[in-house]
Amino acid sequence: MLLSKMLDGLQYVGINNFRDMEIKRVMYDSRKVEDGDIFVCIKGFNTDGHMYIGQAIKKGAKAVVIDGNHEIRREDVPVIIVEDTRNALAYLSSKIYGFPSGNFCLIGVTGTNGKTTVTFLIKNILDYLGKKTGLIGTIKNIVGDEEIASEHTTPEAADLQKLFHDMTLKGIDYCVMEVSSHSLELKRVDYTDFNVGVLTNITQDHLDFHITMDNYVNAKAKLFERSSDYCILNADDKYIETIKSKCNHKAHICTYGIENGDIRVKINSLKIGQTNFDILIKGKRYNVNYRVPGRFSVYNAMAAFSTLYCLGFSPEDIVEGMENFNGVPGRFEVLNLPVGFKVVIDYAHTPDGLMNILNSINECEHSRIITVFGCGGNRDKTKRPLMGKIACELSDLVIITSDNPRNEDPMKIIDDIEAGILNKYNNYFKIENRKEAIKLALDMAKDNDIVLLAGKGHETYQILGDRTVPFDERLVVKDILGVK
Repeated sequence: MLLSKMLDGLQYVGINNFRDMEIKRVMYDSRKVEDGDIFVCIKGFNTDGHMYIGQAIKKGAKAVVIDGNHEIRREDVPVIIVEDTRNALAYLSSKIYGFPSGNFCLIGVTGTNGKTTVTFLIKNILDYLGKKTGLIGTIKNIVGDEEIASEHTTPEAADLQKLFHDMTLKGIDYCVMEVSSHSLELKRVDYTDFNVGVLTNITQDHLDFHITMDNYVNAKAKLFERSSDYCILNADDKYIETIKSKCNHKAHICTYGIENGDIRVKINSLKIGQTNFDILIKGKRYNVNYRVPGRFSVYNAMAAFSTLYCLGFSPEDIVEGMENFNGVPGRFEVLNLPVGFKVVIDYAHTPDGLMNILNSINECEHSRIITVFGCGGNRDKTKRPLMGKIACELSDLVIITSDNPRNEDPMKIIDDIEAGILNKYNNYFKIENRKEAIKLALDMAKDNDIVLLAGKGHETYQILGDRTVPFDERLVVKDILGVK
């Protein structure tokens, strides 16, 4: 696309050394720049793209976008000056592909917990009903039958629009994507047309980034401001009215829940292997045998059901698709092991997430709950003591260990967790090495006990300092138990 055409519609402060030329791609990572790209300088968490302009030009960048706070004195490439390079990145990335998100039905799912399960469930049902689908999220990205590794819950704008473009080329009917609060605040999804916005729940998380809960909630609300057709909201969530007030005035609001909502659910039974519930809508009752256990899983199922119901699918077809869903790796994943106790792997890494999984396990038949968990380094520190308290209150035994300590001292993180339980509980151990912690839990487990390994979920690695080392808890458990 010609540079002049790309810039049409972009709000810029000025342009130095303009000359028209063909632009092949929009790029924000100087290491990946190729000949013919336009390089957009954005400030990240650890570095600033403005520092790498020379490198980008040397690798073939034909134009550069900078913000008004920086100066560049070069006459060899056009320099476009804007007030906000993140906004510019989103606009140019959408523009070069012809604003591709408008070519299919785009469903965005946000919330503190449940995003991954809800997106996978919606996709699974749509696949079952014969639709061509795409998925963008934490575990992986899927374009038709192609799976692509995922680096972020919601990709950076240039990567996101490329995925939308690829989906357009493959004739995708529906794309379901996780929309993180970071992506909304950092404008990764600006100039993206959402047909449906879905809210799972809002509880404390990412306060290291958002600072306050008000900021966090307002970031989530941005999805619903730009959802044009439907806003699907959890009626039992404490922030429901705040989110409702921010919804696009053109969109239809549909609520779901156990206690409240346009679409209600009655839980009949909760078991480790299966949950049975009735969906109540317009005077009719639809029974569901759902293979994913837990009360919070029912909320996830209702979010998916409500979304597809609003999009015109029949309740009978949706239920049939739900009953063929086997769950998501690392989300209340029960390992198949030849032992008398159960081992559950779950991604719970927030206070609410940990409370949900433990409450769900407590509602199922068991003898004792043995919980192994830690907290990530370089992340919200305020949740650490809260999670310690939740684990000790809702478990019989707790082993506090490492998660992804990153650049923090693992024992300091463990001490932060212990601050919420010190001199209040005596049912916990502290073991820094996660494999040793898991071994202790398995050694202590007896028949009918449930061992919960919380925090890692689908992850198959640990981040220790600057190293990422292999760590798949499924393999670790089998190795400790001597199971192939």
